[in-house]
Amino acid sequence: MLKPYSPLLFIIALSILNAVGMLATSAFFSWFTKTRRKTAVKLAPYESGMPVLGDARERFSVKFYLVAVLFIVFDVDIVMLFPWGVAWQQMPALRLVLFAEVVTFVLILVVGYLYVWKRGALQWD
Repeated sequence: MLKPYSPLLFIIALSILNAVGMLATSAFFSWFTKTRRKTAVKLAPYESGMPVLGDARERFSVKFYLVAVLFIVFDVDIVMLFPWGVAWQQMPALRLVLFAEVVTFVLILVVGYLYVWKRGALQWD
C-alpha cells in the first residue's frame, strides 16, 4: 500500500538525515577547533573595511518588514498572471470568462495596493 509513496518517503528521510548530519558536523568542527573565542582577527573589519560599530542584532523598523512582505505578496500575485496568459492562448472559447477573472484579480490587487498606500505602509519616515 505504501509502495507508491516510497520515493517520497526516501527523499524525506534523506533530507532529514542530511540536515542532522550537517548540524552534527558543524557542531563537531566548532567544538574541535574552538572557534568560539573572540580574537583580534575575528573582530577586524571584513570586506567593507568599516570598523564594527555595534552588535549585529540591531532592531529594524517594522516598516522594513512590512515593505518586504508587501513586495513578496504583490510579486507572487503578479506571477499568477503567467498561467492566465497560457490559458488565454489555449482556450479561446473561454476568453470572456478568463478576461472577467483577470479583471477581478487585478482590481483586488489595486484595491489592496491603494489600501496599503493610504495607510502609509510605503512611506519611509
